[in-house]
Amino acid sequence: MTSSSSIVFQHLDVDFDERFQLHDINWRLEPGQQWMISGANGSGKSALAAVLAGAGDLLGGSLQGLPPRVSIVSYEAQGELIAAELRKDDADILDVISEGTPVQEIIDAVCLDAPLALQLVEQFGLASLMGRSFRKLSTGETRKVMLIRALTSQPDLLVLDEPFDGLDAKTHQMLLEHLTTLSRTLPMVLVLNRFDEQPEFVTHIAYVNEGRLASTVACADKVAFDELYQLLHLKSSDLQVPPTDTAVALPVLDPDQPLVRITDATIAYADATIFSKLSWTVRKGEHWQLTGPNGSGKTGLLSLITGDHPQCYVNDIFVFGFQRGKGESIWQIKQFIGYVSTSLQWEYRVSTSVRNVIISGFYDSIGLYSKYTDTQRDIANQWLDLLGMRHRADEPFNKLSHGDQRLLLIARAMVKHPPLLILDEPCLGLDDMNRQLVLALVEKICASSTSTVLYVNHHAGDRIAGIEHHLALEASS
Repeated sequence: MTSSSSIVFQHLDVDFDERFQLHDINWRLEPGQQWMISGANGSGKSALAAVLAGAGDLLGGSLQGLPPRVSIVSYEAQGELIAAELRKDDADILDVISEGTPVQEIIDAVCLDAPLALQLVEQFGLASLMGRSFRKLSTGETRKVMLIRALTSQPDLLVLDEPFDGLDAKTHQMLLEHLTTLSRTLPMVLVLNRFDEQPEFVTHIAYVNEGRLASTVACADKVAFDELYQLLHLKSSDLQVPPTDTAVALPVLDPDQPLVRITDATIAYADATIFSKLSWTVRKGEHWQLTGPNGSGKTGLLSLITGDHPQCYVNDIFVFGFQRGKGESIWQIKQFIGYVSTSLQWEYRVSTSVRNVIISGFYDSIGLYSKYTDTQRDIANQWLDLLGMRHRADEPFNKLSHGDQRLLLIARAMVKHPPLLILDEPCLGLDDMNRQLVLALVEKICASSTSTVLYVNHHAGDRIAGIEHHLALEASS
């Protein structure tokens, strides 16, 4: 710690809006220690970290020694900023077009170290984006802004919930080096789902299970460390992908036509060209991995296919037998696509049940507004059994943890066995066990003859057997 005091949790009970509780937390963070919090999705990792930043309602016990200034980076904090920007869209009731808050203002709002901010903006490659609206950034760029805000606020304690998620390899390494230097003088608590991302400066691990601090392990205790590592790397076996609903079978596609053909495509804005003259053909059964640094246009390329990008109609794009801009409806295209992304998760804010989220995949809707069949309900229950969430079938989706929400959205995307399954970093925010489960499921989809997979990821360790084609995008200039 920067001071000689310890942070001490004694029999702490904390409530989070009546949707989750931490129970009987006994935890002592001593000066000189650097902690990592781990555990399964929904176990309370992020909740425990958030307590350090002042979140939650104290029901019992005590928390002593918390320093006066704590900075946190988390999906929740990132989501709150995104939500605040989205609310500005309501300005149209005042006949005002909201342009959104510039990146520079987002950073300046909390910055107490301007020279460091300038340094990090350069290192993160954000210099050309400072005048752009925050909500127009890519997921990785948004994450970088959140990190700069935390690192330049001169904290006494730095809490980082999945700091490396969504970052390309170069940025990941740069951030790791910066945190390693900081660790010599600044106490940190990191929430990490991936054991392979544990920095060397971490000295202790807190393992959280079902809202309780199940154990604390010193990294120097090799036996205890190996046992915890093994626990968090358990893999499900004998996985079976549930069937689809044959009563709502999709139209048959021409097997001689490619699923996607893009010719000399360009995405450009007034201040930047993301990519230009890009040609790409995806045929049935050709599974692709799509890589590239933050801002290189990976998500933009995918949105050209789905029809969600405004420039899809000014490019030469052929999908599922349709030439873009020749009279096809967006739903004629989307019926053939299963899709998972971080932006979808932010948009999926309706208060519907866990089971209904999966069923909504049959209707390509956010929420469920159609009467489903007994077959569809049964298939959704099979997915819940596979995910170990059958007992939570009737819980509200928006009350689940980030990782559990992602698992359900993956099941939603897969439920139709779509001809094209687009997975834009599907493992973002997932712990080791659930990540391996997802990778195994995607591997089985690749091995089947029903779906062609387009898979975006940053982690070399998340390679999937059966994906043999690779498209690498370069950084935009």
